[in-house]
Amino acid sequence: MELVESEPVNEVTLVGKVSRAPAERVLPSGDRLWTFRVVVPRPVGRGRSGQVDALDCAVWGGRVRRSVQVWREGDLVEVTGAIRRRFFRTPAGAASRVEVEVSSGRLIRRATTA
Repeated sequence: MELVESEPVNEVTLVGKVSRAPAERVLPSGDRLWTFRVVVPRPVGRGRSGQVDALDCAVWGGRVRRSVQVWREGDLVEVTGAIRRRFFRTPAGAASRVEVEVSSGRLIRRATTA
């Protein structure tokens, strides 16, 4: 297999269910962001059936922020963005988190209500 040189790319697309409804957070800097979590099932195989990945997502602004404000737990959504490692301080010291910085998103199907 021949390797082809290309430009580095940091882009991910997720299709999954919202497991934590979007919530607005105000950072100490005054910046506002919306955060939520998307659960994506792993491919079945090699004894991994039933496993999922829960991925934290962050929206910093723009049109996508207005879209995610109306999403709710259980909605099936598609998000596109970049993987980011964010550093912050906690009472216990420095910490970091890996999340998807969402650049676009759309609601595919509303959650059914019981």
